[in-house]
Amino acid sequence: MKARFLRFAGVKCRARRASTVGLFLALFAPAAYAQGTAEQRRACTPDVYRLCAGEIPNVRAITACLRRNRSSLSEACRSVFDQAGG
Repeated sequence: MKARFLRFAGVKCRARRASTVGLFLALFAPAAYAQGTAEQRRACTPDVYRLCAGEIPNVRAITACLRRNRSSLSEACRSVFDQAGG
C-alpha cells in the first residue's frame, strides 16, 4: 500500500513540475518577445506558488498577480520583471 501511495505521489509531483514548466514557458512570452529562459522561470516559480497559486494555470492572471505584488517578489523575480520592462 505504501509503495502505491509513493508511486502516486511521485506522479503527482512530476505532473506539478511539468505544469509549472509549461506555465512559465508561456508566462514570459508576450507576442513580441521570445519565451522566458529557464533561469527566469526558476527565479519566479517560488513567488508564483507563494503569491499567486490561485491563478494557476491562467498565465495572464499570474503575470498580473506578480505585477500587483511586485513589492513582495523575491529579488531574483523582481529583476526578471525589471529586465522585461514589466
